[in-house]
Amino acid sequence: MAETIDVVIVGAGPAGAVAAKEFTDHGYRVVCLEQGTWPDYALARSGHADFELGARKHWNWDPNVRQGFGDYPVDDRDSDISALMYAGVGGASVIYAAHWERFVPADFRTRMMDGVGDDWPYSYWDLEPYYTEIEQQFGISGFGGDTSFPAAEDPPLPPVPLNKVGRRGAEAMHELGWHWWPGTNAIATRDYGPLHVCGQRTACPFGCPTGAKGSADRTHWRALVAAGVDLRTGVTVEQVLTDRGRAGGVVYVDESGTHHQLRANVVILAANALGTPRILLNSADGSGIANSTDLVGRRLMMHPFGNAIGLFDEDMESWRGPFGQYLHSLQFYETDLSRGFVRGAKWELMPAGGPLTAMLPGVWGDEPVWGPRFTSALRERFGRAAFWGVICEDLPDPGNRVTISADTDARGVPGVGISYRISANSTAMMAWNLARISEVLAVMGARETIVNSHLRGTGWHLLGTTVMGDDPASSVVDQWGQCHDVENLFVIDGSTFPTASGVNPTATIAAAALRSIRHLIAHRADVRVPA
Repeated sequence: MAETIDVVIVGAGPAGAVAAKEFTDHGYRVVCLEQGTWPDYALARSGHADFELGARKHWNWDPNVRQGFGDYPVDDRDSDISALMYAGVGGASVIYAAHWERFVPADFRTRMMDGVGDDWPYSYWDLEPYYTEIEQQFGISGFGGDTSFPAAEDPPLPPVPLNKVGRRGAEAMHELGWHWWPGTNAIATRDYGPLHVCGQRTACPFGCPTGAKGSADRTHWRALVAAGVDLRTGVTVEQVLTDRGRAGGVVYVDESGTHHQLRANVVILAANALGTPRILLNSADGSGIANSTDLVGRRLMMHPFGNAIGLFDEDMESWRGPFGQYLHSLQFYETDLSRGFVRGAKWELMPAGGPLTAMLPGVWGDEPVWGPRFTSALRERFGRAAFWGVICEDLPDPGNRVTISADTDARGVPGVGISYRISANSTAMMAWNLARISEVLAVMGARETIVNSHLRGTGWHLLGTTVMGDDPASSVVDQWGQCHDVENLFVIDGSTFPTASGVNPTATIAAAALRSIRHLIAHRADVRVPA
């Protein structure tokens, strides 16, 4: 009879890393299964002439373009936004821009405050101590005292430099009387544990060459593997095994296409808001599990993203700095019905990137600048731009969903399809905020502003598809990530979020995962497992 381990974790991103560390620290035998491999930082080409070409291939945010080892097909033809993610040790933190934001207290109470969405089954204050601990684990840099948040312990590292663009943006925001604060980032501003001081090469999402970014492969997994944690890469979990209503382990497929069963007393899913419903819906040989409510895969939220880019006559040195945020603003984050929509958006001021970034489709817009104006347009853009991004909160909609597709990955496991439409509320929110940012750019001295109200390839934040709640009739998991239908099956990624907030979610994903795993360990004796 096959041995049964204590815990199997599916997914080696930030949530899976936090869980593995916590279980290991408490003496549990853990196996983590990751469908990708370790990031190959030999392909990090910052400082070389081919840097931006390599970034668009090896580090491409879109798995359908990257087609890396472990990526599975995502049919996004019925979606306004393309889903962006990374299969590998560290998960999406390998390619995130390292913007690190806590939710604000009102984000947990949108129904109570504004009559929309759903209230979370716990509050900001329940999560606050875990935020603090996670910030230490990931080496967060920032400046304490941000007036948009309750008082909290300062981040462990000082903020990234504002540089010329950031200083100009801060001066304009001050002149307008609007909130701004130095950006909080998972970027080391001095050597910190396994992290090295940032070289400010705007390479954060493209294989950080100096090892400054707090991605989970660096902050957690190297030490965990060195300590003996069993991390198996290059394997795809096909389904969760069930035994008389409880999870008995998982079935996974290795590189050769061979199927294996791994028996475990507790199963933890941390595969993101596409990968987790993919596994649940494909379980029971395609009949699905943990889905008595028909909510698995539904309520997908993806944070519509747009930007306003100012062009200046002078060199703004906007190719320098972290690709994280120089500064952020939550001035217009709370609901004001006079604006014509509910909820709000976060602003972030960032570098504008290198010459190819300025000329090819992407954050500058979906159309390349070819033809006789190419050279003059490059001169106008490169180094002479200020880039303001807008993250809009999108509210949960059961019609926005993830489903199993007919396409399969290299191992024969089905991929997913996504259906997602940007709401009228988000559209109005985006237009209003971009109009305000255009005012900021005018005060900054921009001679021209380029506005992109909808950028398709921006689905970095995948949330909501296994919603948490106290009522088993209207949710998939409880506040601890425990599935209502399968008591020893837990979900600890962003798919559990009842609402999306309007800020980058990794801080909350990691903090919520730590809270859930601490509770599970404290109450492990109460969780029944297969006989």
